[in-house]
Amino acid sequence: MSNFLQDDHNYVWHPFTQMQTAPTPLAVVKTKDSTLFTEDGKQYLDCNSSWWVNIHGHGNEYLKNAITEQFGKIDHVIFAGVTHPKAVELSKRILNFLPDNLSKVFFSDDGSTAVEVALKMVFQYWFNLDKPKHRILALDGAYHGDTFGAMSIGQRDYFNKPFEHLFFDVDFIPFPTFEMEKKCLLEAEKLFQTGEFAGLMVEPLVQGSAGMRMYRPEFLEALFQLAKKHEVLIICDEIMTGWGRTGKLFALDYIESKPDIVCVSKGLTAGILPLGLTIVTEQIYNAFLGPDKVKALLHGHSYTGNPLACAVACANFDLIEKPSFTENIKRIEESHASFAASMKNHPKLSDVRQMGTIVAVEVKIPEGNSYFSDIRDQAYDFFLTQGLLIRPCGNVIFLNPPYCTTNAELEKMYQGIRDFVAQID
Repeated sequence: MSNFLQDDHNYVWHPFTQMQTAPTPLAVVKTKDSTLFTEDGKQYLDCNSSWWVNIHGHGNEYLKNAITEQFGKIDHVIFAGVTHPKAVELSKRILNFLPDNLSKVFFSDDGSTAVEVALKMVFQYWFNLDKPKHRILALDGAYHGDTFGAMSIGQRDYFNKPFEHLFFDVDFIPFPTFEMEKKCLLEAEKLFQTGEFAGLMVEPLVQGSAGMRMYRPEFLEALFQLAKKHEVLIICDEIMTGWGRTGKLFALDYIESKPDIVCVSKGLTAGILPLGLTIVTEQIYNAFLGPDKVKALLHGHSYTGNPLACAVACANFDLIEKPSFTENIKRIEESHASFAASMKNHPKLSDVRQMGTIVAVEVKIPEGNSYFSDIRDQAYDFFLTQGLLIRPCGNVIFLNPPYCTTNAELEKMYQGIRDFVAQID
């Protein structure tokens, strides 16, 4: 073991990892495009975009130059009582791509904090109007982050059991498979009729950490219509589903109804620096105005509106606006669809699903879909031998690569999955 890895073993506590049994981590010393280079001279394709954040590939020169240029102007500055050009530019630019009822942008540090801000906004909105509502509706299998509010509205039991006694109560409706859509809508209607619901929180169209579970835009439209009918604020968690992952820039682009709040992060900075945004309607913003400071949203972070993060996010939009961005998404989408079709009736798979640049195969196991399936570790280790870095969600193996990934690299990923599934007992 090199000194680098020995020091890691001695001093570092890695996320989502049982440190006693975990294998030695990959010692990455360089990245470029879709490839990770390790200390021992090996190469690995970044098949999951480094936790779903890296959309243009690693080491993009245009994004690097944006950060360097910004550092020469403003590295960081307090965002309470102060502003700077890149925060203003980013706010204007993202609003151009979202539903026209959204008008104000609140800055935070990552996806979890963007969700926490949204929840605080929803509860305080009704409090400020002197119409307190205290219930939230979410979908079974949801994941919205690892802070306490985000955990409260996410799937229970998976890895949150030690904290259950600290969560606020949340109502969940079943995941809307095609067969369950009508039942889900009936349950939502019954709950909304109580008049007690402050908000509805969803990952639109794709539940990421639940194993890339996908549902129809028609259901989402119907659910949003119900929420609007009963004056329930709609929060869309586009943290993972945004930035082209579903085939359109945002999953919301598949429906007509407009949310009241949208949370974004991950691909917002193309996977380079942490940044979260919570974007709201003028109606919500206005509920926090008044002569009394107690009505204000008393929330902030030390790195709120960080100029370097804002600069790279603006540069990210420059790349998003180029025709090649949409062309690459379409190319990967079509390639994934072909691969999914070829695996559709595989006897060792219980399901194959694809949307946009996401494709997932679910390995058939006796216990059904399980985050803690041994398939995860078997697959992870196998893929490393093939030069692929893929982190399955239990028995669900999925790809959501950077958009610079070549057709040859995609085929290498597909072949790795084919070979792994073929050798399962």
